[in-house]
Amino acid sequence: MQKLIQANLYQPNPIEISGFLVERYNKCLELLGLMPTKLKKFTIDAKGWSPEIAKEKKKTHYLNNGDANPHAIIISPLQKGKVVYEPFHSFDTNIMQLIFDRYEAEIKDITKESALCVDFNQQIDVFYETFDLLKYDKITIHFHLIDHLEKIKNEQLQWVKEFNSANNFVNEKLHQKILTSVKKYGDLRHRNLDLKPLKYQTSSFYTKAFGGIFIFKDFANPIMVFESNEWRDKAIKNTTREVIIFHIEESQLLKTLEDYVAIHLDLDKIVTTERYQRIKNHVFAQMFSKTDHLMADILNNKLLFKNYLNKLDIQGRKRLMSVERYLESVTINKNTNLNNYITRDFLEAMYQPHSSLLDENYYLVWKLLTKIAPKDPLNMYKYDKNTFYENFVTWSDSYKDWVVAHIIENSN
Repeated sequence: MQKLIQANLYQPNPIEISGFLVERYNKCLELLGLMPTKLKKFTIDAKGWSPEIAKEKKKTHYLNNGDANPHAIIISPLQKGKVVYEPFHSFDTNIMQLIFDRYEAEIKDITKESALCVDFNQQIDVFYETFDLLKYDKITIHFHLIDHLEKIKNEQLQWVKEFNSANNFVNEKLHQKILTSVKKYGDLRHRNLDLKPLKYQTSSFYTKAFGGIFIFKDFANPIMVFESNEWRDKAIKNTTREVIIFHIEESQLLKTLEDYVAIHLDLDKIVTTERYQRIKNHVFAQMFSKTDHLMADILNNKLLFKNYLNKLDIQGRKRLMSVERYLESVTINKNTNLNNYITRDFLEAMYQPHSSLLDENYYLVWKLLTKIAPKDPLNMYKYDKNTFYENFVTWSDSYKDWVVAHIIENSN
């Protein structure tokens, strides 16, 4: 991962937490019913999640109280616009954006002396079965302040009201109460500490619950795509709802999504795109365990590429050029069998979301396609960073260099 860290592509732009902010963070953990961290310094993302604390606790999603109860911690206004490193749901980033769009000024004010614990409440306390995920509709976002600042604000208001009545301005005990509170917490009387709950509407989404599931609810019948065979097998036995169920590796999945106009495949168009060239480069790079030239140089030099293409055996060359060979053949014979030319894994990498999809579903379908056929490194990085990171460590150093440079070039 060092190459990604140096390029600021792995958990980029973290917020450093130390000093008194550690104490506030621990108060948030305690408010959520979690054990405080022993670390004196760590980093956090947009959601307040820390990779160092996750490592300390040996639990990736330590901010969750069970899969059904995700939380966030807002300790600094700098969290606005940052990346969510380990989203539990595909909409986590959207929720954090919603919070800062609505309450940016209030968050800046509150985090001067306090911190916010955020509760994503979807009206489900515990998941009992995978179909519970179909109940997701409106998520209510609740805010809780550490140190009970709302209560202290009300006390200050009451004490000042009492101070201004009758002859209480000479009451030294009351005077001291007010001074002690103001020195410790500041004058809270005119501060907006009451953040009303927000509503977030969700439809289709991805969750890491139950081993990872895609939920598509915008069709005649909901579609659930499981990453876990175990949970897929359990769900298939559940007859309480009309749900279309797939494992992510089932060949019929893409055909069904194509029938539902969620994805489409146009080989004539894709073969002319940069994305196709990335896919082909990726397949090509995995065909060599050792080369005399750096893979990055081979992929950037057409003459070198052709040189190494001809070093492949006949089956390797046919596989790499299978799309071009099929398109050439089909112009001669319209009955040409596609499957005789293009392997399933290569073909699956060519699909893309249908242009008619709304933004949320468009992103979600890209994420699914990336998991099904992880052959486009740029799309992996854009739509499913965990899949990208898992694959990245298996690549040769030179191919890693090419991928890093390509991502940086296409991020500007």
